[in-house]
Amino acid sequence: MTTQHQIVDSSLTLGQNQIVSCDSDRSASEKEKRKSQDESQKHLNGCVPLSHQVAGHKYGIDKVGILQHPDGTVLKQLQPPPRGPRELQFYSMVYDEHCCDPVLLDLQMHLPKYYGTWTPADAPNDLYLKLDDVTRKFNKPCIMDVKIGQKSYDPYALKEKKDQQIRKYPLMEEIGFLVLGMRIYLVNTDSYETHDQHYGRGLIKETIKDGLTKFFFNGNNVRKDAITASIQKVQKIVQWFENQSQLHFYASSLLFVYEGLPQQTAQMKRNAGSLADVSAAPKGCPTDGEVLEYNNNVCVIGSMENGRTMTSLGQSLSNMYALHKKGCSKGHYNDVPLQIETSEQDNSLWKRTTPPNGNDNKPQLEKESHHMPAVMQRPNEVEVRMIDFAHVFPSNTKDEGYVYGLKNLLTVLQQILNN
Repeated sequence: MTTQHQIVDSSLTLGQNQIVSCDSDRSASEKEKRKSQDESQKHLNGCVPLSHQVAGHKYGIDKVGILQHPDGTVLKQLQPPPRGPRELQFYSMVYDEHCCDPVLLDLQMHLPKYYGTWTPADAPNDLYLKLDDVTRKFNKPCIMDVKIGQKSYDPYALKEKKDQQIRKYPLMEEIGFLVLGMRIYLVNTDSYETHDQHYGRGLIKETIKDGLTKFFFNGNNVRKDAITASIQKVQKIVQWFENQSQLHFYASSLLFVYEGLPQQTAQMKRNAGSLADVSAAPKGCPTDGEVLEYNNNVCVIGSMENGRTMTSLGQSLSNMYALHKKGCSKGHYNDVPLQIETSEQDNSLWKRTTPPNGNDNKPQLEKESHHMPAVMQRPNEVEVRMIDFAHVFPSNTKDEGYVYGLKNLLTVLQQILNN
């Protein structure tokens, strides 16, 4: 064999070794990724990232995110202080079992149901809000998240934060709302079309009507029935705001959901569903004897063998904050100040909402029929719910900025309907 042939053969052998090495590295990387996912799944006790989320912090991408619990509820991870504790205070106030304020009681019908807090059994410093999944009764949910109000920053935001929010969407003050994301079911292709916040920020006064029309276009026609129902529900929210002057909302959103399947098809699917199919435990759900969760600090599924079943109904909000802050101080959010209140930001009016015994709300799961499968519930083709309350503050005046955004949104929806 000539020297030239030896060099060629050596080069080929080297190339084959490199290919084998790359394949091995790729295989090892995939195994490591699967192992990490399995460990994460085990840590979350069968919970998974919310698949139909259209906006907001996403689990696995941002520092905090939203999960789906095996029982169908949504778990929203508490944000760093003061935003997270403020949102927890808001939900605890509105859904306080001792609440007798008619304004707050009326507000409940415009929010997702709140079932207290949830903490993974092996991560007591991770706190989640446990909320109803507004979309779960729909077969093909079409979802849109719209931020409402003339300002997407609160009165206590630093100048840098204000400038950042204004740069993101300079038309917020004029238009009064911003489309953060949407997901539309197209009946002609049996597929979903999605748009993120960049789509919404690209909409100007002249194109906002067409931009919103896209959410109601199913590939064949514009769903005017869904528009009509949406208008009616937004009008009720406007009415609530017109009659209250104790809360101001900033950077809060409306979540729109309507059934993407044609009515007859949706009804057939509901009728064809069976209780056994829907009630089956989701993949990854722990078996009996394992600790599944702590809901409102009550062990829902527990084992007496490991001594982890809790006897107390709950802890005070301040203790929850302490746990959450302790977790933050261990490196979860080292770049965020842990002070909940500042001398400039008076949240004292919130304090009256904590129950006298210091306990968080008792679980409402046993009172609600959320365990009933979607196929057994009466169809409600459209939902419009208020979400995201990390920037809600006590006030003694009407929330003009939020009302302005709602009325502008209604005007655009009415224009779409009329056309």
